[in-house]
Amino acid sequence: MERSGRSRASVTVTVDLVIFTVRRSRLQVLLIERGNQPYLGQPALPGGFIRDGETLDEAALRELSEETGLDGRTLHLEQLRAYSDPDRDPRGRVITVAYLALGPDLPLPVAGTDAAAAHWEPVSSALADDTSLAFDHAAILRDGLERARSQLEHTTVAAAFCPEPFTVGDLRRIYEAVWGFSLDPSNFRRKVTRTEGFLNPTGERRSSETGRPAALYRRGAASLLIPPLLRSGEVSS
Repeated sequence: MERSGRSRASVTVTVDLVIFTVRRSRLQVLLIERGNQPYLGQPALPGGFIRDGETLDEAALRELSEETGLDGRTLHLEQLRAYSDPDRDPRGRVITVAYLALGPDLPLPVAGTDAAAAHWEPVSSALADDTSLAFDHAAILRDGLERARSQLEHTTVAAAFCPEPFTVGDLRRIYEAVWGFSLDPSNFRRKVTRTEGFLNPTGERRSSETGRPAALYRRGAASLLIPPLLRSGEVSS
């Protein structure tokens, strides 16, 4: 039981957003340039403090709009995890709940209230130096990357990166960008087209300068991949 003479530390809550898209065949993350202290001028994930009366989801959507100009309702948005290291923020005891957002070839962001600028950065560049990002955002970004890679193994979320309609080749390039290695086109086509509910054919084709026109698809109703499409290249039984 706490003694009455001890004061309780004040705890505040923030949300941070790991926003991924694939641009120019590379997985990219949205970063802002901080417009306030601490870490003034340093790149960071977009985010901010939760307001009175807000849910975490509402705060994430608001921060996404205010700091980047993006509408989170058009993205795949899910909670990643909470980060509670007592020393993670020099302003005091701040717990953050991180969100993962995925969207197809998202536009150039527009910086808002607390951000001096916003831009897309290749994930490989953003993670080249763990000290380049403010706070513990490098660790959050690494967790978001691993979550996205895992989601592509077990769910149909890869289609969230593809503007519809799309080809199997478009989808394969999403997997290659997120996983970071090339896939055999024939094996990939066989696996995704045989997975029930993953892809819905439109009956149309996209003309190509080389080869025959490619069939076009939309995302199917399934949310899980059964069996999963594993990074090892093996499909579990």
